[in-house]
Amino acid sequence: MLSGAPQYLVSGLTQGAAYGLIGLGFTMIFNTTGIINFAQGEFVMLGGMLAVFFAASGLPLVLAVLLACLATAVVGAIMERLAIRPLAGAPAINAVIITIGVSILLRGGAMLAFGKDTVALPAFSGVAPILAMGAAIQPQSLWVLAVTLALLAALKLFFSATIQGKAMLACACQKKAASLVGISVARMALLSFGLSGLIGAAAGAILAPITMTAYDVGMMLGLKGFAACILGGLGNPFGAAAGGILLGVLEAFGAGYVASGYKDAFAFIVLLLLLFVKPSGLFGKAGVERV
Repeated sequence: MLSGAPQYLVSGLTQGAAYGLIGLGFTMIFNTTGIINFAQGEFVMLGGMLAVFFAASGLPLVLAVLLACLATAVVGAIMERLAIRPLAGAPAINAVIITIGVSILLRGGAMLAFGKDTVALPAFSGVAPILAMGAAIQPQSLWVLAVTLALLAALKLFFSATIQGKAMLACACQKKAASLVGISVARMALLSFGLSGLIGAAAGAILAPITMTAYDVGMMLGLKGFAACILGGLGNPFGAAAGGILLGVLEAFGAGYVASGYKDAFAFIVLLLLLFVKPSGLFGKAGVERV
């Protein structure tokens, strides 16, 4: 076995799980509205920063993380209501530009509210590493994987067993047909932005004890999540999660065996190579047209 491979694998799975959650947020909004939300990275940043703020205020860690996720979900819903819904009927590119503007606004607001310092959230269950199969596994890495799997299972149940979830799937397949059978497309868009904010915040909160967080971390994390979304196949929720895992593992091995200075570049090199070979992504369907 290559030297250091188990450790790189653990690191890649941890980062990849977070990328997958971020990509999942992109996919949920795209499926419901046809919009690429470039403020998704700021949802991740808000999850981490708000969790640190609430924990520093004296709240128990679990409650601080839950409040951060709920608060970010509210921010996502407000964004849809005030910035996206007024553009109904306008070209999708207009809404995409608006999401970039919201991203800049949220980043600036976080800088004013929380300052420019890099901060860390306490680990959920200690920092003593667990030695297994030649790798030192941080307990927080296990939390990242567990939370990712739990959210994927919850979303699977939501889409298959709830009326709201099935309504969102109907909007993803055909908005006009969904509206004709009584589904409120606007309400589903609001729900998708709220859920996307919650998922992004969860990714930010579980990563904060490992990578720390700051007001400006959202841009790069958002780009990595978008790359995971495209890699797995835009529009495929669980493809986005798989794409994130693959991206994280490739990034970790590339940084370990090639050069750590190029770590951030590996994600986009892999993405570009894949798009030349299979533009629809690993799990996407070629020739899909949205109406």
